[in-house]
Amino acid sequence: MAVIDINADLGEGFGVWRLGDDAALLEVVTSANVACGFHAGDPLTLRRVCAAAVGRGVTIGAQVSYRDLAGFGRREMDVAPEELTAEVLYQIAALDGVARAEGGRVAYVKPHGALYNRIVRDAVQARAVVAAVRAYDATLPVLTLPGSAVYEVADGLTIIAECYADRAYTSTGTLVSRREPGAVLHDPEAVARRAVRMAVDKTVTAADGTEVALDARSICVHGDTPGAVELARSVRAALAEAGVEAEPFA
Repeated sequence: MAVIDINADLGEGFGVWRLGDDAALLEVVTSANVACGFHAGDPLTLRRVCAAAVGRGVTIGAQVSYRDLAGFGRREMDVAPEELTAEVLYQIAALDGVARAEGGRVAYVKPHGALYNRIVRDAVQARAVVAAVRAYDATLPVLTLPGSAVYEVADGLTIIAECYADRAYTSTGTLVSRREPGAVLHDPEAVARRAVRMAVDKTVTAADGTEVALDARSICVHGDTPGAVELARSVRAALAEAGVEAEPFA
């Protein structure tokens, strides 16, 4: 039986602003990428999400980002390696402290947005992120795309490959920029079919029609996408129907 983790981004509200339905998504996913306050999330939101995740048996991951609240962490930034390491370390430690207060812990790290995409191709920034994880807890796995530069600089860290059910791919296996039309997919049936292919056949059809091989242990459905809960439910149901077991990797 095939096994795959289902992850989504949670805790991305801020103050009175709400983004996504954290409670509903926690009923579907097996791993929660919880914002750490740099691209989204505030202390109360993070505490509530961690408590709810612990209550539902969902694994908690630290979703670290560039310091970019206004841009939701999706604007690429040139941050000096030493500064980036310190900022990622700060985020992991903060979320882990909150999670432990609620009876859980941070079990993995997943960069968010522009930082995620940058370290796929930039070994310098990838090394800075790896250094932060190693400084805090070298047993924490890091989520990234197959073929990412993170693999080259992992220095013994566990790297977990993931794929995206609701994002378009290029022929090289990277994600189509959100600036391009069609970069984000919204049809629940189409997204569910892609998820099954990714989990069972280990392939995805790129935007140009190319078949791209991928071997991922976790599959992501974005929590801020309109209709995210319906998409996530469709993915989980389709995977179950195909005989794929949803199980966290950490």
